[in-house]
Amino acid sequence: MTVTIGALRERAPAETRVALVPEISGKLQTLGARVLLERNAGARAGFPDALYGEASWAEAAEVLSACDVLLGVQPPTLEQIGRVKDGAVLIGFMQPHARAAEVRALRERGLTSFAMELVPRISRAQSMDALSSQAAAAGYKAVLLAAGTLPKFMPMLTTAAGTIRPAQVLVIGAGVAGLQAIATAKRLGAVVEGYDVRAATREQVRSLGAKFVETGVSAEGAGGYARELTAAEKAQQQQVLEARIAAADAVISTAAVPGRPAPRIIPRAAIERMRPGSVLVDLAAEQGGNCELTRAGATVEHAGVQIIGPVNLPATLPYHASEMYARNLFNFLKPALAGGALQIDWSDEVFAQSCLTHGGVIKHEPTRQALEGST
Repeated sequence: MTVTIGALRERAPAETRVALVPEISGKLQTLGARVLLERNAGARAGFPDALYGEASWAEAAEVLSACDVLLGVQPPTLEQIGRVKDGAVLIGFMQPHARAAEVRALRERGLTSFAMELVPRISRAQSMDALSSQAAAAGYKAVLLAAGTLPKFMPMLTTAAGTIRPAQVLVIGAGVAGLQAIATAKRLGAVVEGYDVRAATREQVRSLGAKFVETGVSAEGAGGYARELTAAEKAQQQQVLEARIAAADAVISTAAVPGRPAPRIIPRAAIERMRPGSVLVDLAAEQGGNCELTRAGATVEHAGVQIIGPVNLPATLPYHASEMYARNLFNFLKPALAGGALQIDWSDEVFAQSCLTHGGVIKHEPTRQALEGST
């Protein structure tokens, strides 16, 4: 039986990305699948319906009732979960730590769901790493926000009126977003410093032409993420970081612990030591912020410093962010497509570890314990 794979126009406010782009729609059809999309699903990302070739089109209700596999960017709503066909598979960012009602609804309907944020960080799954692809977009855009807000040039300029000194940029956190921010700031001609509590990132930061800030604190964690620091480590880190923050014209902060509030590493006192006109772009705003003054979705001015708390930055680059995300989804789904039918290999660690719900059970243990307890 031919599998029907589809996507809707995203309903979340300001979400402009789409889970299926024309390139991937064509590839899925080549593999024997039927593609069904809601009309204008990709329009806000720069992909009008005419670009999708042989894909089929319908209203949202029909897409929900007809699709065997529903791809999404944001988590499905309770209404959508209630209307998808029995036995459907849902794939996208599920945000299980923040969407208890939706996870329960998926469980109660016996639906199979895969959370792209749970894809294991193994070499074989790099092409499926949607967190990294979207973080790259966020890191790039964060520097552009800083550059557009600073009352000065980023690069050094030699003019008839004299030489303009380059801006000093500090990037805190050297994950994918932080490294992309470092690379972008360097391209714009800034003098860049980078810092991460994981000592292993030192060479990555240096390879991009930035200076690594040494604080004497290392916090290597499982799965390539940073662990949470102790109180003594935070104090030691903060002493060094506050000095570097004070010297920076722009700070890009990306420190995050998956599924937990962002570490507060930039206090009010650090902001007050910065020069008036300086900028902080806090990419952890949606997780509570790395700075105590950050407000998600807003720009706060304090002591002459602009503190920007962007929300969903990848959606401000919807064309390329959608392309990357759709390729992640395709690479994830392709091993389960054989002759136009869906066959999930549950012995495959990628499927097993990224599964959120299946057969009326919450398969992701941390989410299950949070919703059901240890019983």
